[in-house]
Parts: sequence; C-alpha cells; structure tokens
Amino acid sequence: MEVNSWKSRITANSEQCGGRPCIRGMRIRVIDILDLLASGLTQDQILEEMPDLEKEDIEAALRYVSTKLVIAA
Repeated sequence: MEVNSWKSRITANSEQCGGRPCIRGMRIRVIDILDLLASGLTQDQILEEMPDLEKEDIEAALRYVSTKLVIAA
C-alpha cells in the first residue's frame, strides 16, 4: 500500500454510523475491524466474515488508528 493511499479508504459521514470513521463509505466502522482483530480473528478470517472488505481496508484501519495515537501522544 502506498504511503497515503490508505486515507482514501477511510470515510466519515455525519449521516452514517454517527459520523464514525468507516471503510469506503460502507457501514463497516474502523472500530469494528479493530474489535475483530482484538478478539483474535486473523485478517483472513475477517475477510471471510466480511466479503465486501479488502485486505487494504484492514491495513487502512490500522494505519488510521496509528495516526490518531501519534497525534494524541
């Protein structure tokens, strides 16, 4: 994934999911992906559970959160 290409995969719309960051305008929130990873699912298992997702979407979610952590620090 290119350095900033992940940014185009994260969207936020005040009319959708309460304005929380989502993946490509879908109702799959970044936090949903993080929760699945935290519960022990692998990226491949998440992709099986959510066929609309792409591997790059999971990477984008992780990059998004990592930038938020750096800013908050």
